[in-house]
Amino acid sequence: MEEARRNACLIAQVCFEFRGLDVLVLDLTQITPLFDFFVIATGNSRRQNHAMANTSDDVMAAHDSPRRGTEGMEGPWICHDYGDVVLHVFMPEAREHYDLENLWADAPRVDWQAELAKQEKSK
Repeated sequence: MEEARRNACLIAQVCFEFRGLDVLVLDLTQITPLFDFFVIATGNSRRQNHAMANTSDDVMAAHDSPRRGTEGMEGPWICHDYGDVVLHVFMPEAREHYDLENLWADAPRVDWQAELAKQEKSK
């Protein structure tokens, strides 16, 4: 679980570094047994969204959590499955349409920036 939390925060950081908008990490551990965390981000172009998704692949592979599946690389919603963590990268209209934040409204939000800072201090 701690590894999944760390991975979700690392993916969120990647999205933030690529100027992803409204980067959000949802903790789903008490809601579903299928996965532990969602990372949700919005990009303004297909190129930006591909950069967030592909760099997340690189970071997760470096942490022994390679991507297990992907959907939507040519569409407005890219979904990458890393096992316990699922990355959702949207174009603005798609994020508004699918509204995952509302669909999973019971899920606590993770302060991923604080989590990464805490992990960095404990090194």
